[in-house]
Formats: sequence, structure tokens, C-alpha cells
Amino acid sequence: MTISATRRTVLAAGAAGAAALLAGCSEYGNENGGGETESPTQKEPTSGESPGEAPAGEELAKTTDIPVGGGKIFKDEQVVVTQPEQGEFKAFSAICTHQRCTVANVSDGTINCTCHGSKFRVADASVADGPATRPLPEEKIAVTGNSIRLA
Repeated sequence: MTISATRRTVLAAGAAGAAALLAGCSEYGNENGGGETESPTQKEPTSGESPGEAPAGEELAKTTDIPVGGGKIFKDEQVVVTQPEQGEFKAFSAICTHQRCTVANVSDGTINCTCHGSKFRVADASVADGPATRPLPEEKIAVTGNSIRLA
């Protein structure tokens, strides 16, 4: 047996395996074999819901729980809710973009990660002080009356 015969055998076997893998993947999750799956956000709305919107989750806090110019961290939900101006509520990931520590507190207009000293502005979660170089990702909340919920 020569080296080229061995190479040809390996290439043929690899091509057959790849074809089998692609055939299996193209049928997964779709009855018509197109390879696309339904997005989890595409669902039929229930009573009182707009199409394409998921119902709001459990209540995180009351609007009165979030100080103006400050915020509150919800460790279990990994989210921080801020109120930069009276009546304006925002939410961001509570996971620091530097080394993925959970932020520790909100004070003096910043969301603070005590792991390495990163600080993020309460208004838009942009970096106020490094070593983080990226802002905290925004999270969606719904404010209805005096209730703040994850959206």
C-alpha cells in the first residue's frame, strides 16, 4: 500500500462522515428538513400580550427601592437596576466585563466591581474607571406603576 492510497482512503472516509453529519443536522428541529429551528421568542401571544413580546417576569423591586442616582444589585438574577434620573429606570448585567465577577455595590453614581476596581456609570453602564474596557450589557425591564420586572 502506498501513502497516496492511505491518504485517499482517509479523505474518502472523512467526506462520507461529513456528509452524514450534515444530513443529520439539516433535519434537526424542523419537520421540513430546512435546518432552521423556531426562535424561542416566536410564540403565540396570550391574552393581553403583544406579538413577539414575552410576559414580564417576577417582580424584582418597587420603584421606591431604587435610589435616584444609584441602583440595586439583584445577585440571583445577575442584574443591576439603576435610576439615573427621577422616574428613569435602567437595567444592566451585574457581571463585570473585565473578569466576570459580580458587581458589588452602587454608590456615588457608579456600579462598582470590587474584584479589580472597575466602575460603570449608572446612566448607561459605560466604563468610568478600568481595568474593564467594555460597558455592562443592557438588560430589559418593564416598569408598570410601582413595579419593576425583568422583561
